[in-house]
Amino acid sequence: MILLTAAQSRELDRLSQQKYGVDSYELMTNAGEAVARTIARRWPEAMARGVLVVAGKGNNGGDGLVAARRLHQTGERARAVLLARRTDLRGDAARACSDLDATGGVIIEVADEPALAAALGEPAGVIVDAIFGTGLNAEVGGLARRAIEVINAAAAPVVAVDIASGVNSDTGAVMGEAVRAAVTVTFGFAKYGHVSYPGAALTGCLEIAEIGFAPEAIRDVAPRGRFLERTDVLALIRPRADNTHKGTYGHPLIIAGSRGKSGAALLVARGALRAGAGLVTAAIPESVALIVAAGQTELMTEPMPDHDGHFDAVTSIKRLEELVSGKTALIAGPGMGASDDTRRIVEWLAHSARPECPLLLDADALNVLAPIRPDVLRAARGPVVLTPHPGEMARLLGVSTGDVNADRIVSARKLIEATGAGVLLKGARSVIVTPEHDVFVNSSGNPGMGTPGMGDVLAGIIGALLGQGMSAADALKLGVFIHGYAADRLAARIGPAGYLASELADELPAAFVS
Repeated sequence: MILLTAAQSRELDRLSQQKYGVDSYELMTNAGEAVARTIARRWPEAMARGVLVVAGKGNNGGDGLVAARRLHQTGERARAVLLARRTDLRGDAARACSDLDATGGVIIEVADEPALAAALGEPAGVIVDAIFGTGLNAEVGGLARRAIEVINAAAAPVVAVDIASGVNSDTGAVMGEAVRAAVTVTFGFAKYGHVSYPGAALTGCLEIAEIGFAPEAIRDVAPRGRFLERTDVLALIRPRADNTHKGTYGHPLIIAGSRGKSGAALLVARGALRAGAGLVTAAIPESVALIVAAGQTELMTEPMPDHDGHFDAVTSIKRLEELVSGKTALIAGPGMGASDDTRRIVEWLAHSARPECPLLLDADALNVLAPIRPDVLRAARGPVVLTPHPGEMARLLGVSTGDVNADRIVSARKLIEATGAGVLLKGARSVIVTPEHDVFVNSSGNPGMGTPGMGDVLAGIIGALLGQGMSAADALKLGVFIHGYAADRLAARIGPAGYLASELADELPAAFVS
């Protein structure tokens, strides 16, 4: 599913009108009528109690006024509360107001809170939120904020026009206060704020209405954003030919684990094996090698020189120089510990390991590079993939976790600009940004994934896909979706919480084919 920014939405609208001759009021009419049809289809019985349209003075309000007119013309009880004076309206919004007036529709102008309370006091069966559209970029206050509070306190279902008022279209952030919609009807294409939290939780069911944008205009805009759904990743799953063997499907090398963190190495390995890697080798500190070897019998283990249960960099690197030969992907970081030895190993992997061999850095491999060490990663001899969670991303960028989550896409872009690596920012609706500036927001996954080891399994999945020759972008897309999809299958079968990372790994084979 294509995703647009607010600027791209404006450009799509501008190009359709100015370059390709689409009438602007026709677009508004089609948008408002699409909202009216949604209401009639979803809540035919509730409409008997009336439809309340709360409209701002911009084009979003104009869309709402068209919806009110359409409902009125079909014999429904509809009234519009305008958070402005009619004389404040301009352009198509003013025309929509005039057309509603001409049909005898009810328009109530409100300029202060007492008038708002009186106008919104009468119960309605359905409420239409047409206060702000996708261009909102400042905190909501005043009369609009109070209107949003009243809408949210009402018992009626709410239909948001284009996006729930108060939600930032680019980030999903709540700009002070936002409408909680049961349904959002957006136009042409979805927006990042529809699928990014917290906005995603306020969108309700998203409907995308075709309203007549010029097809050539979207080609001109050339959006690079996608919401990853199963249909988007199915083509990336490669069928296996009958005459293949374990040597056909890659051989990732995992550098992970330490005393007390042997489980991290095991979970990475389990994720890689269950994702179809032909062979998997784990290089782990010698003091935990027996634990790891006993925990996954299909795994090949290489004990590394250690001290106090952690990698000894100088002697381990000498051994790793031999081990990287013949490997098709390198995965480093989980459970290693944020030490100088880990940092030396990561630097060696980036600078001196097998040329062209993809390198995935996760967990402690990222922590030892914080703040960002672009000198390390830009000098890498092969493709590099970074898979931080928000806390790790915050350390890399030298900001707070709140700053990262306030704009996850921009945060990922900053990391790419500094490192040149592909980035997966994990979390609810994980974000992938590639060095080519493609952006993907993942749809799969659920809160039950908030348990230890999930990220380790994900590193193994992506590493296995990289090791099978998949591009970094495709490995990230397929890996993150299948990871969440396997969790969704577990949540449906055994319950919304309490399933384990190891169980998710075991669910992967079925997730790849069903």
